[in-house]
Amino acid sequence: MRFMRLGEPGAEIPAVGDGSTTWDLRPLTADIDSAFLASDGLARAEAAARAGRLPELATDGLRYGPPIARPQAVICIGMNYAAHARESGAEPPADIVVFYKHPNTVVGPHDDILLPPESTTTDWEVELAAVIGTRARYLSSPEEALEHIAGFAVANDVSEREYQLERSLGQWSKGKSFETFNPLGPWLVPTAEVGDGSGLRIWSTVNGESRQDSSTTDLIFGVAEIVYRLSRFTVLEPGDLINTGTPEGVGLSGRFPYLAAGDRVRLGIDGLGEQSATVRAAL
Repeated sequence: MRFMRLGEPGAEIPAVGDGSTTWDLRPLTADIDSAFLASDGLARAEAAARAGRLPELATDGLRYGPPIARPQAVICIGMNYAAHARESGAEPPADIVVFYKHPNTVVGPHDDILLPPESTTTDWEVELAAVIGTRARYLSSPEEALEHIAGFAVANDVSEREYQLERSLGQWSKGKSFETFNPLGPWLVPTAEVGDGSGLRIWSTVNGESRQDSSTTDLIFGVAEIVYRLSRFTVLEPGDLINTGTPEGVGLSGRFPYLAAGDRVRLGIDGLGEQSATVRAAL
């Protein structure tokens, strides 16, 4: 099943689909939010849809919003593919590298990416995103951590490299928290259908030219390991979004130009769908 939110920003309709039919979730919940996830909402919704207890929803012309309501936290893992670490001039880390993005960076998968004024170093980063389903604190193992993940989605950890690396004073969030810098979706796919998130092709293109093409098997720290390690020093809440890192092939490598107004960015992950966004000037 694919969980999604359809409609204009701030008025999205929660929905679930199986690839041929889409059902309206409003008889069960007002939104795909923390309360819904924490109450086993994904399983309840799937059961209701299969039993014919939900009305069908016509999706023609509806915008795809981010598949979860605004999260409380957007937690990001850096340098989590060995080849990407090397192209960035760094050694693979011995522990997870953590930074945060403002939750209001999260937008729909096909919404415009707004280029900050005078930016010449805005970069794309396709990432496997995990969504927390139940509260996680001081977990004992990665196996236990997997039980706390509701599902997975496609994310673009858009980054302004000058602000991230030259103006940061050691903290990356300056280059990560511009508006629209976390397109998410189109769907949230439950963990039961994805497993631990490994073995998925992950890719991106800019203006039709290949940029990234890898597999989530190449993650240095797998998703369950990430959630386990995070839980040892922060409490993860239902609906929290975790971006798990990007493979090689970004503009920071020096092999490709950075994004400019008018560029089209496409990216996707096997089984989780695709995004396609246009880069526009913010002002």
